[in-house]
This record gives sequence, C-alpha cells and structure tokens, in this order.
Amino acid sequence: MEADTPPTSSLVRTLRGETVRPAPVWFMRQAGRYLPEYRELRKTASGFLEFCYSPDLAVEATLQPMRRYAFDASIIFSDILVLPHALGQKVWFVEGEGPRLEPLTDPSGLTFATFSGHLAPVYEALRRLRAALPAEKAVLGFCGAPWTLATYMIAGRGGLDQWPARTFAARDPDTFAALIDILVDAAIRHLVAQIEAGADAVQIFDSWASALDEEGFRRWSIEPIARIVAGVRTQAPNVPIIGFPRGAGTGYGDFVDGTRVDGVSLDWTVTLEAAKSLQKSGVCVQGNLDPARLAVGGPGLDRAVRAICEALRDGPFIFNLGHGISLETPPENVTRVIDLVKETTAP
Repeated sequence: MEADTPPTSSLVRTLRGETVRPAPVWFMRQAGRYLPEYRELRKTASGFLEFCYSPDLAVEATLQPMRRYAFDASIIFSDILVLPHALGQKVWFVEGEGPRLEPLTDPSGLTFATFSGHLAPVYEALRRLRAALPAEKAVLGFCGAPWTLATYMIAGRGGLDQWPARTFAARDPDTFAALIDILVDAAIRHLVAQIEAGADAVQIFDSWASALDEEGFRRWSIEPIARIVAGVRTQAPNVPIIGFPRGAGTGYGDFVDGTRVDGVSLDWTVTLEAAKSLQKSGVCVQGNLDPARLAVGGPGLDRAVRAICEALRDGPFIFNLGHGISLETPPENVTRVIDLVKETTAP
C-alpha cells in the first residue's frame, strides 16, 4: 500500500532528496486563527474538537490558506490530541487557554476498541482535501510523537517544563514505557490511515523534545519515533516522513541518524551552519524562520528569509517556520515571505 504520489509534487521530490528550485514552501499552522476567514468559520462549531471532527469544517479550514497563498503543500487541519482522545482519554479545550485532559496515571485503561471509528472523520477530511487540490500541491498528514503526547496525557495540560511526565518516567520507567508502546502503535495506525486516505507525506511532531535530557531524548524521543518510521515504512515504503524534535539543539544529528526520517524540521534556534551540516548528511531540511519575525515583518523579516534561502538552497530544502504561525501574524507578511522564497531560490 502506498500513497498516489505524483511526480509533479515539488515537496515530495525534495523529501526524496532532490534539490528543487524554487524551493517548496509551506508553514506549520498555516490554517488557523491569524486568518479572518478562519475566525468566522470557527464560530460555526460548538468546540474545537467538534471542529476537528467535522470533515466539512476541517477541509474548508485547510483550503483557506491554499486559496490565499502560493503554498506548495497543505497539512490537514486537525490536532495531535485526537490520538489520546481516540484511545479513550477525556480531552477538551478551554477557550483562550488550550487543551485539558483528565490526567493519566495508568495506561492500562487506554483502548483501541473504537480507535479507527473515532478518527474516521479525520480520514474522510483528508480524502476530500486530496480530491480538492491539484496534483502538484502535496497533502500532508501528521501525528504527535509519543513523548509529546505523554506529556499532555500525564499532566493534563501543556507547559510546566513537562515536570509531571519527566518525574513519572524517572520514578516508574516501566509503566511509562508501556504508555509509549501504546502511543507508538497508535501513531503508526494513524499515519498509515492518513496515507491510505491520500496523504503524500507525513510529519511527526515532538513539540516538547526540548524537555528531555540526553538519555531521555534517546529513549523517549528517538527510539519511539524510529519505531514509528519503521512501522509506517513496512506498509508505505515510499511515502516520505518528516520528524520535528523541537528544541533538540545539538541532538538534531542524533535524531536524524537514529530515526532515519526523510526530512527534519528545524526550530529557529538551529544555526544555518548546523542546518547545512544536516543537509550534507543526506536528509532534507525544513525550516526554520522564527515565527516572531514573521509576525513583526519589515526589513528584519526580509533579511532572515534571504539568509535561510541563500544558505540552504543548494541541498534538499523546504522553507518553513521554526514552529507554527502566531495568532498575531498579519496575513500580508505570509505573502511577502512566499514571494521572497520563490525569488531567492529561483533557478
């Protein structure tokens, strides 16, 4: 089983190791609250999870930035926390504050009994999205990495330096490993189902990788993601996989070597010299504009975009942000960045 990946998709070609000019560009969270049309659409749903589980709304939200901008890829509108929700954990969102979960102390209560049916609306949205976009526009699926999901599941919310998950893992590594095993299985199932629904590539978000020490990063980030990559490839061997261990710092090289991802997303703290070194190792690099520069705009934004493009344009390179678009971002700044990327990386 494999996704139908057209040769015209510049993003997929780049993830397979080609140097494509102009460089493909998409942004994490490119669909969302910075767009006035999204804010109007959001009013039609009773809650955020209800929004994510409505194929009509999810597809419309995903297509909104594709109508505005010359992005080369679209990532399905969803959330990483649909996985713990599908496994039976209580999840809800508090307006203006973010996600809340019923804190988990024992993973044995999690179940796959209704997993696929629970997530069916996500896969239906992805099928509709793939049908709605031309072949040259890649469609991306995604999931949260086991460590990042575990931090939310144990603490019941984000933040707090991931102290609840870190102390849980240190105090009871066997139980924590059991939770990670469940999440590895869930991630493989979810990514494969998204590929079957039409995703041309997938990304694994380890948004809280920065909280881990060296041993923890290897055990709870690299090793589980390596298992996910291997598991997905047994069923979809030619579908590219991107990993994003945000805040991994000097551990990015170990992450690439250990997981064998096709592409690696870089946060904005990664130097361009380090990014070029990763490129030379054979991996496609993606990133890494600071979202704050995008929000502010002006000459500083132009300089940063040009510096990234000039440093990385000669290797497999996808222009993206170092994290998601901020709510404060003026939509016109996105147009400016795309124009600069296409101009600076032109053949």
